[in-house]
Amino acid sequence: MVAVMERGGFWKRYLKYFRFSKEEIDRTGDGIYIDNMPAPLRPFIRFLFSEKGGQVMNRLRVPYILAIDSKRLIATSPLILAVLLTKEEYRKNELSGMYSMLALGMAIENIWLTANSLGIGVQFISLPMEAGGEFWQECVQMVNPPEGFEVIALFRLGYVDPAAKRPTIDWSSTQRKDISAFCFEETFGNGWQPEG
Repeated sequence: MVAVMERGGFWKRYLKYFRFSKEEIDRTGDGIYIDNMPAPLRPFIRFLFSEKGGQVMNRLRVPYILAIDSKRLIATSPLILAVLLTKEEYRKNELSGMYSMLALGMAIENIWLTANSLGIGVQFISLPMEAGGEFWQECVQMVNPPEGFEVIALFRLGYVDPAAKRPTIDWSSTQRKDISAFCFEETFGNGWQPEG
């Protein structure tokens, strides 16, 4: 968390997704709704979640607060799921690589949907991957994959405690776009609407 935010990549990558009010999230129908902030910071939320504001947040050590909260979440997860592919199949610039990633995505979706139906929460652990270098290597070493396998992603799973305290600074992303934004009839752009 600290490395990703202090290097500035976090702000550049996610700035376009930030939403700051219920009205804005309802209007856009997408993005990350920054809905939990300490009261003294709320009037400055738009500034803080900007590239310039990110620099201020770094000086105020906000990434450390977020990192502590993130570490607590991971530490309380009873299961970390590592997803691996064989290097024989996963070749980034070959069709077999694309096919293996598609199959892997389908398998992850099945796990996610099944877990959710059982009341189990699932979260993608992306920050070590985004930070790269030694951060991702620590995760790979923790998994200790056999020779010939590559760790593709990590997820944390656990029953959701409704009484659990939310992180100090938190966001949600619960809105879903209408199917007509993704499914088209006859030609691209001709939004499909289910009958009935």
